[in-house]
Amino acid sequence: MGPHPAVAAIRLAVRRVLHDILDEHDLSAHHLSERSRTPSRTSATASHERPPSPLVLVACSGGADSMALASALAFEAPRLGIRAGGITVDHGLQAGSDLRAAEVVLRLRELGLDPVESVAVSVGRDGGPEAAARDARYAALDAAAEQHGASAVLLGHTRDDQAETVLLGLARGSGIRSLSGMAAVSGAGGRYRRPFLQLDRQTARKACMVQSLPVWDDPHNTDPAYTRSRLRHEGLPALEKALGKGVVEALARTAQLSRDDADALDAWASRAEAGVRDADGGLECAGLYALPPAVRRRILRRAAIEAGAPAGSLFARHIEEVDRLITGWRGQRAINLPGKVVARRQGGRLVIRQG
Repeated sequence: MGPHPAVAAIRLAVRRVLHDILDEHDLSAHHLSERSRTPSRTSATASHERPPSPLVLVACSGGADSMALASALAFEAPRLGIRAGGITVDHGLQAGSDLRAAEVVLRLRELGLDPVESVAVSVGRDGGPEAAARDARYAALDAAAEQHGASAVLLGHTRDDQAETVLLGLARGSGIRSLSGMAAVSGAGGRYRRPFLQLDRQTARKACMVQSLPVWDDPHNTDPAYTRSRLRHEGLPALEKALGKGVVEALARTAQLSRDDADALDAWASRAEAGVRDADGGLECAGLYALPPAVRRRILRRAAIEAGAPAGSLFARHIEEVDRLITGWRGQRAINLPGKVVARRQGGRLVIRQG
């Protein structure tokens, strides 16, 4: 008799991601082997440079989603010759968080993961509590991955999390890229992998229950002080009541379709930018004006970020104001952007630089 359907589903999702990681690892090893065959390299050097089996870490809070992910990784990784470890991040935002982190470490070791560690972080205030905690968490995960030489870090975001992310992007009015939600692969070099984006939260919780895995329910997830918590417990249920079941699935599909469209437009903008740059690095207004708005504004946003504007502080309204220097030019003054970046029109050129 096979495993419970929920357990089978999470294992299959993780297996697929691990196969991708293995394929990338093998390709990297092949390139290294080809390089080692040059006359200038000895066989001892080639042997020394042959990479070991890849290490994959799971980021685990102790909640149902990440515990289900950890259990699936612990089951699948040895069967594929992959080393598997775990990281839990102690944000220090609740009394006893250090004890909770120690318990998670113990559970991960009981699953057979190694290395396993807890990392304490200091959460700042920039961007609000949720964004600050997220920034601190990813910084810790990046550092842990570098320290251990991990090929990838698995994250337990589910289809429900994706739906919430799409709705938050819609509320901000930040454009199609925000509606694309979380990518299955993200981070430097594709470090972060999200195997559960096609699985719902209940599947992960059911998998934990049938495997008798203890889980920790973060009280922040039900605290109405947090925007995502209100959306999860009030907003989405209200939408499903008004529109019927299937809202979460529809939002997740919207994320994928939006990501495909955004990727295509980004590629178009990247190609078009070369044609509107002048010899001094400025942007030719006539060339920009001829482009579709979605392409033109991507070029403007990229130019602002390259000039020093922080991407997280650069909103649609900023780019719209800069865009008016192209489409509604009436001699208006320069536009001040975040990061002390200034955009101004000089004759037929648009110049974006700090100061």
